[in-house]
Amino acid sequence: MNTRTRNFLLLVASITLGLWLGRLLRPGAEQLTGRLTFDPQQVPSLDYTLNHFQIRWDAETGQLILEDLSRPGFALWQTLPGEAFILAAQGQETVQQKGGISFFRDQYLLVCNEQTLETIEPKPSAITMRGKLYCGPETISYSLNIRATNVGIAQLDFQLEAGPAFNRIFLTYASAPEEHFFGFGEQFSYFDMKGRRVPIWVNQQGIGRGDQPATLLVNLSEDTASGNPLTTPAPVPFYLTSQMRAVQINNQEYLLLDLERPDRVQVQAFANDLSLTLFSGETPEEILSTYANLNGTPLPLPTWIYSGAVIDLQGGSKKTQNLYRILQAYQIPIAAIRLTDWSGPMSTLWQGEVDRNLYPDWESMVHQFTQDGVRLLVSTTPYVAEIEGFGGKLFRTAVDQGYLVKTQAGQPYLFQIGDTNIGLIDLTNQEAFEWYKQILIEQMTKVGASAWIADLGGGLPYDAVLASGQAASTVHNMYPVLWAELNRQVAATIGEEIVFLQDTGYTHSPGIVPLFWSGEHLISWGKHNGIQSAVTALNTSGLSGFVFNHSEIGGSINLSHPLVTYRRSEELFLRWMEMNAFTLIFRLGEGSQPEKNIQFYSNENMFQALARWSQIYAALFDYRQTLITEAVQSGMPVVRHPFLHYPNDPNTWRITYQAFMLGSDFLVAPVTEPSANTVTVYLPPGQWTHLWSGKTYHGGQTFEIFAPVGEPAVFYLQGSAWGEKLRQTLEAQGLMP
Repeated sequence: MNTRTRNFLLLVASITLGLWLGRLLRPGAEQLTGRLTFDPQQVPSLDYTLNHFQIRWDAETGQLILEDLSRPGFALWQTLPGEAFILAAQGQETVQQKGGISFFRDQYLLVCNEQTLETIEPKPSAITMRGKLYCGPETISYSLNIRATNVGIAQLDFQLEAGPAFNRIFLTYASAPEEHFFGFGEQFSYFDMKGRRVPIWVNQQGIGRGDQPATLLVNLSEDTASGNPLTTPAPVPFYLTSQMRAVQINNQEYLLLDLERPDRVQVQAFANDLSLTLFSGETPEEILSTYANLNGTPLPLPTWIYSGAVIDLQGGSKKTQNLYRILQAYQIPIAAIRLTDWSGPMSTLWQGEVDRNLYPDWESMVHQFTQDGVRLLVSTTPYVAEIEGFGGKLFRTAVDQGYLVKTQAGQPYLFQIGDTNIGLIDLTNQEAFEWYKQILIEQMTKVGASAWIADLGGGLPYDAVLASGQAASTVHNMYPVLWAELNRQVAATIGEEIVFLQDTGYTHSPGIVPLFWSGEHLISWGKHNGIQSAVTALNTSGLSGFVFNHSEIGGSINLSHPLVTYRRSEELFLRWMEMNAFTLIFRLGEGSQPEKNIQFYSNENMFQALARWSQIYAALFDYRQTLITEAVQSGMPVVRHPFLHYPNDPNTWRITYQAFMLGSDFLVAPVTEPSANTVTVYLPPGQWTHLWSGKTYHGGQTFEIFAPVGEPAVFYLQGSAWGEKLRQTLEAQGLMP
């Protein structure tokens, strides 16, 4: 057997093993089912009006239905006839953590698989239902309280009236077989989650995430983990369906939303209570507006951050300033320079101050940027490292003062990067929170930063001990929100136009974080972790309140292995660049191994491409500004999935990475396959004008569009003032292909 054949067989075996591991690592446990029993004499049929909602209990079928009075005959939420809608269990989970990703195994020690309904108590502001759950030799009581809290909002609160041993609650309710489910925070692989089991747990993004052979190669490493197509740093327990039903789960604990069975949804929570908010509306925009009003939207972004390109660089003063002069010579509009190694070559080992070996003339360099109207972007983390210098001083103070999260034995919970110990700040400790906030205020002010990436907010260990006394398993999903709040206070102290970026988040994060980024994508064309996943992330996150989001052009993660190497090609970089010119932020990175990637400075063609696409991006400034205002006011994201404007068109439900919209006027079908000169695009109903040719297409159909490098498939609604303005601007500036 020759070497080529042996390597091929190894590759096939690797992929097969990876697929097997993926099935083995399915989250959570299977659905629980049981029967519902009741005495019709004790709980007869009932119709009860509660503010804007009608609550109906049907004693003939054993079904609970909630309707919005403004939508007669439409069931916003309902249980399954004759089936238990609330069940419980005593569970024992095993959680393994690797590379910032948690793997859950759950075992039920005792299961409650029969429900009775005994009383229904209507009140002026709520209705309460009570009954019992039968768990073999034990019986426990439960209650369901239904309230109408506002127009278009109802809340359901379930409570197990039992001891802490009953730590699993299961809620089952009806779904139409033809119903499709969208949202769930920032998801990278799928738009429609019908038929899937969706875990809600903040993880690192993972490397590979199901794209092979990267997934297997990463999983074989001791320090990293690939994740799977459903791991995400920004999950949100909220969804919106094709039938205009929307549900938010208000718990913080580990959740699993099981949508595998066509007629039902089952929510599984590691808790003994469960709270749901139901949103009613006839359009996605109406629902997202209500959702945003409840959970928060950010302030408008300062104009500088979307006025030009944000260029990520590393390598020290000489390289940075040389490239900066070349960028100016090409008349590339620059909003900011991000120096990824400003505090040393490893961002996790944040020192809290400038690395003077790399940047000896930091002050004069930043002064020159400022004079040219260019901002400085750096990064920080909630970790401190046991290293030399200022960073080591921070570490020692954190240890001495008890500012780090702790182990069960009461010692600092330390991680290792190489031979270096790092610790995580306990943000539930108010004294630690204030101490670290002051450190960041002083350091960000000192270095002259207008923006920073608040990185690595999802790593709170499941078994950590916190100063607040709360279980880490309950705080874990909220740690990114605490980290965001600290950074928000830092930004507010420094100045009005300060921005921080974050890739981790949970339900209330969009109201705190000014700008999100979709994390570290593999430098590839992949569906689960490459350029395609970057589009899916924008399309999904916008349905969960992440109105301001973007991806890093070109990806950021390289992989090198004897069997396969992931390096950025010129074609991939150009395709990502032309795609992101029609999104919110135009930010380029060098990747984790810059010397192995094509860069914007690699050759003349790349410089010219960057100049053209950054200028096309800048030409959309005024339109983008209106979208930012709209996002703050209505909760509609800047980058939108076509479903948001065409919810009744089933063809839009099938779109994942194939298309996205910039506002309501533009539709982009990016080329995300190598060596492709055409792209298949579905245009929703209406008349669409092709940006480059001016040709009109009648929507409601699928087209094969010529789209060579430099000419992505971009359309605008016929007659759009913004579309016509862009076309005229590009012609006037010589930017047309």
